[in-house]
Amino acid sequence: MNRILKIFAVVVILSALTAPAAQAGNDQRRGTAGASELLINPWARSTGWGGVNIANVRGIDAMFNNVAGLAFLDNIEVSYTNTMLYGGRNGLSSGATINTFGLGIRVFDAGVLGVYVMSMGFGDIDITKYDSPELGTNGTFSPSYMNINVAYSHSFTRSIHGGINMKVVTESTDNVSASGFAIDAGIQYVTGEFDELKFGIALKNWGPSMSFGGTGLSLQMVGVGGNNFTVETRAAEIELPTCLNIGLSYDFLFEKWDQRLTIAGAFTSNAFLRDNYTLGLEYALLNMFQLRCGYIFQPGLWNDDAATANNGFCAGASVDIPLSKKEGNKTGISIDYSYRTADPLKGTHAFGATLRF
Repeated sequence: MNRILKIFAVVVILSALTAPAAQAGNDQRRGTAGASELLINPWARSTGWGGVNIANVRGIDAMFNNVAGLAFLDNIEVSYTNTMLYGGRNGLSSGATINTFGLGIRVFDAGVLGVYVMSMGFGDIDITKYDSPELGTNGTFSPSYMNINVAYSHSFTRSIHGGINMKVVTESTDNVSASGFAIDAGIQYVTGEFDELKFGIALKNWGPSMSFGGTGLSLQMVGVGGNNFTVETRAAEIELPTCLNIGLSYDFLFEKWDQRLTIAGAFTSNAFLRDNYTLGLEYALLNMFQLRCGYIFQPGLWNDDAATANNGFCAGASVDIPLSKKEGNKTGISIDYSYRTADPLKGTHAFGATLRF
């Protein structure tokens, strides 16, 4: 079994290094991929420093950043996060609300199984037609996006951890929908006397193309003889937003008050967007309080030519509250908050809670 898992680890690394490299950072392909919600981190804890923790992410959050980090889950975790993207439904018309629920369970001594569901809603949007463009006269529709993820992570050795995440993607309106399938895979390497140096690499959103279908792509027409007939438009296939994340982190540990200062950096090679560079800091005190901040840089950001709004400054905080006084019992609850700038849109707020058994 261990031999098979080691072979799997090698395959993951080789796939991650070669799959998206040919088209990485190609600005000419910007906007040609679909399911862009797969690039939005839905978890409050990791978004507080821009998702820079590719190398040191732990627990349920890891199923988005680097699934290998799921292997560090102790027993059982249940997590929920609400994200008000770009101001939420009460903000700009492009705002959205994201609800994410996750569950992780250790099923073997070295293996952890996880699942999470991310649901994005946009509220009610007025329907407009070419012959009736006035707002409020044609009713409304409610688009929705949903991603269902099932992951497994395994500790090969004390230093090497790997995992794989399989996801189903669905997007729908009242009369058009699309679905797809994608795979994430990742590896983390931990070293140092106190495991203070960490390296991570993750390949995300690798899968076949998807396309839309439904009655919304058909049109009723009248022929020359007065006969009615239906014309159906075939939607073009759209590729998934494959990307490669590479991260490095180092922990500065201080014995007094159990303080820790973590410096992390990450590089994201996007197949359909410009590449991103992220730097982040996290300060921890008494194993209970964490403050973090980060900055996501994208070429063109400082020249008002950024390709996406998901960049710039971000910050967050967490409080870990123990619920048991027994020695070795890690039962507790974590409260997380993060804020991300999204110029020129409104900022993104995320609130989350995680219960550990």
